[in-house]
Amino acid sequence: MAKTYEQVMRQIDDLKAEAEKLRRKEVDGVIARIRDAVKHYGLTAEDLGLARAPKVAASRGPKTRRKAKTPAVVKFRNESGGTWGGRGKRPQWLRDALAAGKTLDDFKV
Repeated sequence: MAKTYEQVMRQIDDLKAEAEKLRRKEVDGVIARIRDAVKHYGLTAEDLGLARAPKVAASRGPKTRRKAKTPAVVKFRNESGGTWGGRGKRPQWLRDALAAGKTLDDFKV
């Protein structure tokens, strides 16, 4: 008699559950052996490379250097004091004004 799809899926679920139980049992054994070794040799998290190290910037190689960012010069200003240097996304006040028919020249500093 051929198995149905449902029977095969049930069998898969049973096998997954059995595999997880076996995995957990093996992991428990590994953890116990590691704990014994740590205790026996007096190892620390630092010895095992598990201590948190201070964050270090990723190396870009010996010849590549980052340019220092210069602050953006204000190029556009509205009457309310809103400014934009021309870099990045346009501020909402400028987008609204442009949608209302104004031009960038109306806000040049």
